[in-house]
Amino acid sequence: MVNGLGVVGWGVGGIEAEAAMLGQPVSMLIPRVVGFKLKGKLNEGTTATDLVLTITEMLRQHKVVGKFVEFYGEGVAQVPLANRATIGNMSPEYGSTIAIFPIDDKTTDYMRLTGRDEQQIALVEAYAKAQGLWHDSAHEPVYSEYIELDLSTVVPSIAGPKRPQDRIKLSEAKESFEEHVPSYTADPGKVVPVTLADGTSFDLTNGAVTVASITSCTNTSNPSVMIGAALLAKKAVEKGLNRKPWVKTSLAPGRRSSPTTTIRRGSRSTWTPSGSTSSATAASPASATPAR
Repeated sequence: MVNGLGVVGWGVGGIEAEAAMLGQPVSMLIPRVVGFKLKGKLNEGTTATDLVLTITEMLRQHKVVGKFVEFYGEGVAQVPLANRATIGNMSPEYGSTIAIFPIDDKTTDYMRLTGRDEQQIALVEAYAKAQGLWHDSAHEPVYSEYIELDLSTVVPSIAGPKRPQDRIKLSEAKESFEEHVPSYTADPGKVVPVTLADGTSFDLTNGAVTVASITSCTNTSNPSVMIGAALLAKKAVEKGLNRKPWVKTSLAPGRRSSPTTTIRRGSRSTWTPSGSTSSATAASPASATPAR
C-alpha cells in the first residue's frame, strides 16, 4: 500500500526477514523495471475497482513476476492516492514485487493530512526533486520494458469468474454468468424448494446470489468505493427495492477507518437494506466470518 506514496517497500519471506532483524545483508538480483504509462482520465461512473482490474489483467498478460512496476505519465495526476494504494495492493495478483507510483503532490498532501510539519514536507519535496525522483509528466524515463493504458478506455468491470486477477466487463456479466454456471454443477437447472424459519418459502436455483456485501480489502479500504456502494444501496432503499429472502446482506469494511468514514457521511440506517447486518472488520472473502 505504501507504494502508492512513492515508498519502495515489499514483503519478504521468513529467512530474509530474520536476516534483516539480525543486521545481515539480504542479497537480490537487480530486477527488471516495467514502465507503466498512464494517460487520459477515468470516465464518470468508473471506479478504482474497474481501474485495478484492468491494470491487473494487462500486467498478468505482460508477465511481471519478479519485476518492479512503476507508473508514470500525465495520467498519474488523475489517480488519487486511495486508488494508487488499491493498485499497489493488488501486486500479489499480477505477480510483480512492487507496483509503485512516483513522488508528487499527492505524497506531500498525504504528509499534511497526517500531521507532518511543513519543514519536513519541504525537505521531502526538495530532496525528491534534487534526486530526480519527483514526477515530471513531460519526462520519458528509461525502463526495461514498457506498457501503456489510456484511462478513458477503462469500463465498469467485475472480477471473475474464479480468480481475482480475471476481469469481466459489466456489460458482459450476464453472458459470462450463463456460460460459467454449468461448469460448477452437473445439473445447472436444478430447483430446490426452501422454507425459512419464519415460514417464508421459495425455490432456489443454481447460480442464485446468496451473499451481497458492501466490503473492502483489509489492507486498502478505498473510501470512495465504500461510500459509492453505500450511496447505491441508499438509493435502492429509497426506490423501494429490497433483497430477495435468500440473500444475506452485510456491511464488512476491511478496516475501522472505512465504517468511520462512511458513517460520518450519514446514518447507516438510511442506506442499509432491510435485514442487513454488520460482520467483522475484515474483507468478507478472506475472513469468512458470517454476518451476525
